[in-house]
Amino acid sequence: MGQVKIENKGNAPSWGALYWQYYEDLDKITKTDASLDVEKLLFVEKTDASGKKLIPITENNPLKVGDKVIVRLTVRTDRDMEFVHLKDMRAAAFEPVEQLSGVKWQGGTIYYQTSKDASTNFYFDTLPRGTYVFEYGVFVTRTGDYSNGITTIQCMYAPDFKSHTAGIRVEVKE
Repeated sequence: MGQVKIENKGNAPSWGALYWQYYEDLDKITKTDASLDVEKLLFVEKTDASGKKLIPITENNPLKVGDKVIVRLTVRTDRDMEFVHLKDMRAAAFEPVEQLSGVKWQGGTIYYQTSKDASTNFYFDTLPRGTYVFEYGVFVTRTGDYSNGITTIQCMYAPDFKSHTAGIRVEVKE
């Protein structure tokens, strides 16, 4: 990708920092595992005589316009954290069921949820050690092949604690 050479021509110690930024297609990003971890799964919600069911999206069960998709985010942390931001990117074909921002309670914790143009964001004042499952719904609005992006989680006061999912592609038929 590139080479960096740092040289100190003096006798005194010196300090510095290097920041390297590059761009990659979202579909090619691989998952990271850390002490603060996130996992993302997509399901189609189907209703039949026995009630609502979540069906995994597969080639045998493709998405169609009008489907309700449930996004399931599983967060794991091995320590208590404060001021955590969870950002879930959405495909252009997905529109959130809930458009209004507000404070919510799910999975035993309180958070603020807001929907933006291309993402749904969760803000936690405190996130105690444990495993949490958060779900929200989106509707499929158009056909095509889309990047569903990645989901990132980061502790805002300790930015070293961060993780993200792998990139996902979704295809909508019909």
